[in-house]
Amino acid sequence: MELPAGARPPAFDARAIVLAPGELRGRGDADWRDALVLVERGEIELEGAGGERERFGPGAVLWVAGLALRNPGREEALLVAVTRRR
Repeated sequence: MELPAGARPPAFDARAIVLAPGELRGRGDADWRDALVLVERGEIELEGAGGERERFGPGAVLWVAGLALRNPGREEALLVAVTRRR
């Protein structure tokens, strides 16, 4: 997925990440390091170190560093991770 021209300042990168139904990404996943994550499609569930959970749907903008992330739905979840260009 690519953001429309002019929608992303040149100092940032954006990449699409697809989570299959039931897929779990761990707390140390490099995809989330220093990233703001936009839920574009589907639903995701974040889990904290203490086991607390919260669900988010399309339009949510999240900072997920240190959290486990899971797709609890029956369809793929599409996320867009935005990071500073190195």
